[in-house]
Amino acid sequence: MPWLQLHIQTEQQYVESLSDLLSKLGALSVTYQDAADQPLFEPPPGETPLWSDTLLTGLFDTNQDLDHIAAQIRHQASNQITAMRSEILEDKDWVREWMDNYHPLQFGDSLWIVPSHRAPPDPAATNILLDPGLAFGTGTHPTTAMCLTWLAGQDLRGQRVIDYGCGSGILAIAAAKLGADDIIAIDNDPQALLATQANAEKNTVTDYISCQGVQTPIDGECDLLLANILAGPLIQLAPLFASLVKTGGQLVLSGILPEQAEAVASAYLPWFDFEPTYQSDDWVRLSAQRNPQPPD
Repeated sequence: MPWLQLHIQTEQQYVESLSDLLSKLGALSVTYQDAADQPLFEPPPGETPLWSDTLLTGLFDTNQDLDHIAAQIRHQASNQITAMRSEILEDKDWVREWMDNYHPLQFGDSLWIVPSHRAPPDPAATNILLDPGLAFGTGTHPTTAMCLTWLAGQDLRGQRVIDYGCGSGILAIAAAKLGADDIIAIDNDPQALLATQANAEKNTVTDYISCQGVQTPIDGECDLLLANILAGPLIQLAPLFASLVKTGGQLVLSGILPEQAEAVASAYLPWFDFEPTYQSDDWVRLSAQRNPQPPD
């Protein structure tokens, strides 16, 4: 059957009260979206950041009177609403929907991300089995794609790799498939660590990947550190990353807007020599080599 949706645009401080009101009026679920194309930084553990301009969507079944519900919301919270509209959401087989639209993706000459319902286009290539899930990172976003393209051109045999902000584990798994034999996958989200472990099992690389939270100390240096997060955290983490990458080791940073690239690179210049910036769509990737300068 079809469903009914009520979309409410509001400011950050009203999100919780309007969400509660939608639930009280019979919403089966309430979801949040960015209403103004505003990026969010990686949140600290336990925090759930919201956009300053947020779109709430309440899902209702078709026996509800959406006009009456909208009238009640206007009566109780008119000063909290920037805009409101309703629509009919046609019923679909959502599993089939994503299966039809999620295809194998190629990076470089021979690295593929392959959904489990598809046969690998090139069985002899380096194939990573990965399905869309709760944790970020399936290769479709430019920030992840740029990291995978960089990895596809590397010989990682015998290397130690840190994937900082691992999300789904896609970069850690790619590193393992490309020869790295000691990979630390780090994230502040327990769901991401669970997703990384599950995806590592699916790709039979659990012997090479260990998962840990951001509060756990990292023992020793690495040959390569990958961090696909956002500019703010990358700037803050520069001294830590410098202490983790051995002399001559490599650093790859992503999740950076073009106007943020200079500030991010400047934070790392005391310790790293940068290669030319690489851009895809509205995002850039920075790559660098650790110089002999010791960290402060």
